[in-house]
Amino acid sequence: MGSVPLPACLLALGLAGTVLAPGCGAAEGRLAHKLFHDLFANYSSALRPAEDTERALNVTLQVTLSQIIDMDERNQVLTSYLWVRQAWLDAHLAWDKEAYGGIDSIRIPSSYVWRPDIVLYNNANERFGGSMETNVVLRSDGHIMWDAPAITKSSCKVDVSYFPFDGQQCHLTFGSWTYNGNQIDLRNRLDTGDLTDFVENVEWEVLGMPATRNVVTYGCCSEPYPDVTYTLLLRRRASFYIFNLLLPCIMISFLAPLGFYLPADSGEKVSLGVTVLLALTVFQLLVAESMPPSESVPLIGEPRGGHGAPGGEIRTPHRPSCPIGKYYIATMTMITASTALTIFIMNIHHCGPGARPVPPWARRLILHHLARALCVVLVGESAGRPQREGTGRTGPRDPPGEGAEPGLCPHSRCLCHHHAVLSSVGYIAGVFRRHRTAQRHAAEWKKVAKVMDRFFMWVFFLMVFLMSVLVIGNAA
Repeated sequence: MGSVPLPACLLALGLAGTVLAPGCGAAEGRLAHKLFHDLFANYSSALRPAEDTERALNVTLQVTLSQIIDMDERNQVLTSYLWVRQAWLDAHLAWDKEAYGGIDSIRIPSSYVWRPDIVLYNNANERFGGSMETNVVLRSDGHIMWDAPAITKSSCKVDVSYFPFDGQQCHLTFGSWTYNGNQIDLRNRLDTGDLTDFVENVEWEVLGMPATRNVVTYGCCSEPYPDVTYTLLLRRRASFYIFNLLLPCIMISFLAPLGFYLPADSGEKVSLGVTVLLALTVFQLLVAESMPPSESVPLIGEPRGGHGAPGGEIRTPHRPSCPIGKYYIATMTMITASTALTIFIMNIHHCGPGARPVPPWARRLILHHLARALCVVLVGESAGRPQREGTGRTGPRDPPGEGAEPGLCPHSRCLCHHHAVLSSVGYIAGVFRRHRTAQRHAAEWKKVAKVMDRFFMWVFFLMVFLMSVLVIGNAA
């Protein structure tokens, strides 16, 4: 033992972790070895350590969330890094610390003692691995504390109806696999999970982790089975999706109404609408690749309450009331409608000479009232008005034979030629009048198409603006 007497060495031992006096290492080792040999001489880790077999063994559970490794929305699997702490009383592993030099606790491999078979019920890991085989802390009064880190994959029902402003509720349900409530009474140590050592996630914000104890009776057995469920309340950080999905979609959607502003003779009105529709389809596919194939279309729905609802109900975080997935669909529907209207207006614009006259109601409603409301200037409006019958008649007004040289063609001899000339001139004048009427009808239809173009341009601009303000306002 050296220069230090044995009683002083034993007093210097104390609890585990106390600085030892010089020369005490050998004494502590012999006492710890003796304690270990005495405790496990007749101990079996296969039996539940209860003095009274009729009473349930109390097991407390505490979960610390260290990190969210991954949230797979498509497969609905949450991968998290947890610290699982279990504590129980083993009546067969208690000792008098005074008899062993004041040793109050020892640390031994967890395989040496009985451990409750607490598993994650909603485990989604294909290997179904448990906690790491770490040491347990065994105290002199028989209390055992087992802290073990675990990387868990749990099933999580993902609701993408409010993407990218959605909040998810992922449940982690722990319970005994074989012991019922009459044998193990599982309880949560705290009312919430421990988040003090949580490493912030770049995509998800953790709002809380409340814990609830449930007692369930399954169909296979009549005994109750208690479990502890930790509900992980998550809210998605939407900045990435706003700048990479929403803003490009909004800027592209503003190009759709400009198709009505293009001249009809340019030939690019329909091409612009189809190009914008294809661009939005690409963005829609990008969103659909990361979403689970469910019936719920990503939607930003009505606001809901927080996670402190009456009656103990855990509710999702606040959700704004506007879409991204449905915003894409609404925008694509709007662009499809604008392309169809563009084709219809181009058909009106290119009405040929055989077109019928513009109906009076359309002339009064579109060319007069709507054109004035939209400040559309119709070039040649006064010149295109129909003239009275006979005002545009062309032909010789002079009497037959007037202006002819005297003596060349007497009146009696030129009468037949005069009727032939008048008939030819009347035919030419009729053809000219019909041509002018057809041109006037075509010009009126072009004016109708121009006014309708301008009207639908402002209507679609207003629709895109309102939807964009609704999305950005809720995102902010």
